Amino acid sequence: MSLDSIFENFNTLTALVIGDVMIDSYLWGKVERISPEAPVPVVSLKDRESRLGGAANVALNLKSLGAKTIMCSVVGNDKESENLIEMFEQQNIDVRGIIHSQDRPTTIKHRILAGSQHLLRIDSETTNPISENESEELINKVKELALEADVIIFEDYDKGVLTEKVISELIDFANQKDIPTVIDPKKRNFWHYKNATLFKPNLKELQEGLGKDINVKNTDLNNLRKSEIALAVQELAQKMQLKSVLITLSEYGVYIANSSENHKIAAHKREISDVSGAGDTVVSIAGLCMALKLPLKTVAELANLGGGLVCESLGVVPIDKSLFKQEAKKKVTF
Repeated sequence: MSLDSIFENFNTLTALVIGDVMIDSYLWGKVERISPEAPVPVVSLKDRESRLGGAANVALNLKSLGAKTIMCSVVGNDKESENLIEMFEQQNIDVRGIIHSQDRPTTIKHRILAGSQHLLRIDSETTNPISENESEELINKVKELALEADVIIFEDYDKGVLTEKVISELIDFANQKDIPTVIDPKKRNFWHYKNATLFKPNLKELQEGLGKDINVKNTDLNNLRKSEIALAVQELAQKMQLKSVLITLSEYGVYIANSSENHKIAAHKREISDVSGAGDTVVSIAGLCMALKLPLKTVAELANLGGGLVCESLGVVPIDKSLFKQEAKKKVTF
């Protein structure tokens, strides 16, 4: 499949995202003095902005790539959830899978910035698991909506929406219906994503999960199967019965493997402004590539390139499809 065909076919896909949604709130200001009350900077507020964050940023990336996107999550029954739903609707993201809870607040992360300097973050949230009734309601809703989807992406931020029951029941359901599942895990549920199609932790999460240090700095590409990263991923895949694994390695690129092949893709040199949201972009691109059944190496190359591109922008921003395509034509080989 040509690069033009891949980007065109993104527009034919429907992706379902399940996970922890949040509002990323930005307060932009200027610091010209220190407070007389305490040795802290006084920020003179100039502007404020709210963006879709967490799993919502994955949905936004998928929409930016051209896919129809269905969002499934649990949010509060509060003013913030109304703002969140409005933001989704402005982006034409399907919110039929969002459930309102009487017992949980909608997660908001307030970031205070002066120029390009990030001064402070204030989180309003709960990380308690959703209730049994909410789990059942969410599972039933996802099963209903997943029949429309070409891929299901689990975006876990450890805020409680993805419980062991939710994860196992929905992966089993997806496997029965032959819908690929793509996972961006966090620590609490790391080992619960058994039998997934593609598991995408970063290197730190992999090391914490396996309880070992993994050297990726001097990986011998001529003997990749015997490298530390390859052996670690093989161990992980066997323990969790994973069909394929994609590891993001920060400045060392990405590593991808299944039972028959593996590839390490080097990072592209970038002027890094902010790594926030890069993992969301990687999993979004990988998810659509898996839905198209692209070769494993192509999945890794496109996800690696897109994740690097968004790091050039300050704050959490979705991928720019036209820029992504332009860069891919220069840097991705088929």
